[in-house]
Amino acid sequence: MKQGIIENLITELSKLPGIGRKTAQRLAFFILTMTDEEAKGISRAIDEVKEKARFCRECFNITDEEVCNICSSSSRDRTKICVVEEPSNILVVERSKGFDGIYHVLLGALSPIDGFTPDKLKINELVERVRKNSIQEIILATNPNTKGEMTAQYIRELLKPFPVRVTRIAYGLPMGGDIEFADEVTLSKALEGRREI
Repeated sequence: MKQGIIENLITELSKLPGIGRKTAQRLAFFILTMTDEEAKGISRAIDEVKEKARFCRECFNITDEEVCNICSSSSRDRTKICVVEEPSNILVVERSKGFDGIYHVLLGALSPIDGFTPDKLKINELVERVRKNSIQEIILATNPNTKGEMTAQYIRELLKPFPVRVTRIAYGLPMGGDIEFADEVTLSKALEGRREI
């Protein structure tokens, strides 16, 4: 039986991460209320990103140029590299306005059982950047889970021969949170990452 056009749109929208059937249905009916130009604008933006998006040749961020705007910026501190798992992580760090260096995207985290071995990630490229440039600090901002920790430890070991400071982002209690609601692991990590005030 042939699917109707609305049902087809709902099916396609529900393929997006975090979009369940009900949200996809709301989005589909919202798209119906948009002007033709607004709807075509979304369609053009999707076509353009699929056609022009590529990885930056230096950091592996997503860009439409050979080198992304962060790597090509003269105002960034090129002695510090923040290592993240995915390009979307850069957006989060940038929103914090707490980092003025450059980035390196691994395009995943170590997970041999899932086929993510060191050769599948951009780890060798990171080592090469440290070897060729005057990098003073590598900030490991991988996710605070088993894969992220394993990846951070692996990179730290690889960079031991180089005169570079390797740090790990601190994690623990969120601002505005109450200690009584923190789980044991989060509280333990907050205590480990304590600093002098």
